[in-house]
Amino acid sequence: MNETISRRSIRHREGFIGAVSAGCFLILVGLIFVTTSGLFTNVIDFFKNFDVIEVSRTGIFLPAPKNPNTQYAANVYEAVSLFSLIWGFFQIAFLGLRFAFNSPAGKKAENAGNVVFWFGTYYLVNMYLIGMPLILSEAQKSWFSFWAMLISLIGVTLIVRALILAVLPRNP
Repeated sequence: MNETISRRSIRHREGFIGAVSAGCFLILVGLIFVTTSGLFTNVIDFFKNFDVIEVSRTGIFLPAPKNPNTQYAANVYEAVSLFSLIWGFFQIAFLGLRFAFNSPAGKKAENAGNVVFWFGTYYLVNMYLIGMPLILSEAQKSWFSFWAMLISLIGVTLIVRALILAVLPRNP
């Protein structure tokens, strides 16, 4: 009986954190669109500018912006950068809630991985997209480099999760 009550309590706490997280996510997305002038139109224009482009003489063709240096692309990159930074701080707050509510180790590890991912994404967007070279061929290389580094960041995130799971004690 106590075990059933304990499981309900854990589900209730996890549901609370999940609801707060979802609410904060939606509020943040809304605020980014409201505070970034013309973002909705710029996102549409950004995706209209896509074409299938060869990845640096590899014979592999992938979707990419025809010209990644347009003003609307810069507006989209800046919005993604701002979202990643703020969402990264939210992830730290959610991680704090997970420790305060004694969440399972898997949830803590997941949240810690999210912190690494979102701050890493912020860094990569600023490094590869916002600071993109003006020469078109170099800008397209930078676009593909961003995606390659983002895939690497996912690997780092998984390693962080695994390390945290190895260090944290399992909850009964």
